[in-house]
Amino acid sequence: MGLRSLPLSPERGPEVTEKITIPSGQKELEELLADGSKVKSLMDGGQFNEVVAAYAKHVAKTDTDITKQIQDETQRVLASYLRESGDEAGVERLKSGGSVTKTARNSLYSPKAAGAKLDAHFEGLGDYFASIWHKNEGRPQYAAKQEAIRNASQSSGNPSGGGFLVPESLRSELLRLSLETAVVRPRARIVPMETSRIMYPILDSTSHATSVHGGVLGYWRAESAAFTESSATFGRIALEAFELTAYATVPNELMADSMLAFEAFINSAFPEALSYFEDDAFINGSGAGQPEGFLNASASVEVAKETGQAADTVVYENIVKMYSRMLPGSLNRAVWIVSPDVVPELLTMGLAIGTGGSAIFVQDATQPAPMTIFGRPVIVSEKVQNVGDAGDINFVDLSYYLIGDRQALTAESSPHYRFQNGETAFRFVTRVDGRPWLQSAITPRNGGATLSPFVKLAARA
Repeated sequence: MGLRSLPLSPERGPEVTEKITIPSGQKELEELLADGSKVKSLMDGGQFNEVVAAYAKHVAKTDTDITKQIQDETQRVLASYLRESGDEAGVERLKSGGSVTKTARNSLYSPKAAGAKLDAHFEGLGDYFASIWHKNEGRPQYAAKQEAIRNASQSSGNPSGGGFLVPESLRSELLRLSLETAVVRPRARIVPMETSRIMYPILDSTSHATSVHGGVLGYWRAESAAFTESSATFGRIALEAFELTAYATVPNELMADSMLAFEAFINSAFPEALSYFEDDAFINGSGAGQPEGFLNASASVEVAKETGQAADTVVYENIVKMYSRMLPGSLNRAVWIVSPDVVPELLTMGLAIGTGGSAIFVQDATQPAPMTIFGRPVIVSEKVQNVGDAGDINFVDLSYYLIGDRQALTAESSPHYRFQNGETAFRFVTRVDGRPWLQSAITPRNGGATLSPFVKLAARA
């Protein structure tokens, strides 16, 4: 039996006077499409699309097996995409019925983070800071939010003490904003930390001469021949949650007059500040009480200057030799990170050809300067060393850099320090660590020069 009859109005076609029964199954649909006169009536009356849409809606509503298959396949494809993107938190949110669109767009969100329990209480950063501002303490409209903050902060297990947890939705949004200016974090391997110290596995690999990945051996075996034993050597690296604080003072008038303006300030100033100081540590850090920067990595390779090379210069041979020392598997991921005062050296670099030569990068100064070297992006950063110093130009694959993220951001305000100036002091505290994943440069199978994901140019003094 059909679902219902769809009256075909004569206004849609002069010859259409009958009613067409919408098919309720595949057999009835085939019968309808096999009836040339009915199909012609539908086409002439402009109702063919209506019948098809009504049939699809009816099947989706009545055939739950098909609907479930579609839903299951959609879930499977989305989960596969999120898993390939490294967004395991997104996969969990998908399983639990979370927002797929939000998850796909903002993979920085962690539903397991301590601040996730606060998400439902605040509409944005302005609302959050209005709630922790000392002048709003005890006001009825903020009482429930202040209580939620206190409860969440007390149960967060944050040993650093002080401050209030920031909701995870706001923390991840601040982190997303900081990625627009960050160098290392968007390209590094992020390791969520559920405690203040975790051990992360590494492969103790120093040579590919006979094996790979610290001892995995591959060989050809004749039929019935004995197996050759091999074992990989695994190590562990400790990630500590070190504190990074961003601090600023804000006029009380700004908060009293326009919370929107204050929120705009927070959205721009604090993410950029956290990003700046994180990057500096991830690049230059000593590893003592702070992250260890990749410039100080024991696995880094330093390319020597050319014989007779002038001080504070960069020549084409430097670039070629740096490129040749990158791990082959990293050549399609590595980026160049250079100091601003290296840029003139790059753009005026020449290649000698006999008694003449030619410019390498710039042929037409009216066009934008090329920002790639051998097809890999060039990032200009003031955080690396000055021209002529070791590390002023670097070729690095930052997927070999680990960032341990405690995934907890706290905020605190104080009216006391700048009371006489009518200002409130605000600070954010985040807890992170960073370490190179590879502990040694790799000797290639052919016995050539060592290779590394961290290549820098030596000093040219």
